Amino acid sequence: MHISISSKCVGCGACSAINPEVFEINRNFAVVNSANICGNEESCIDAAIECPVNAINIYEN
Repeated sequence: MHISISSKCVGCGACSAINPEVFEINRNFAVVNSANICGNEESCIDAAIECPVNAINIYEN
């Protein structure tokens, strides 16, 4: 799984609240810790669903 954050991100923190192992807010923008995706795929999908501006893009490898 590969995750990217689009420029639509407003830094609300919803993703990091759902999955702090993978998502972090840095300067009002979400950052992905790719090393922690494995084992947290389900909560990554949950974060993408809950993102209010649909800024989380998930791709299968």
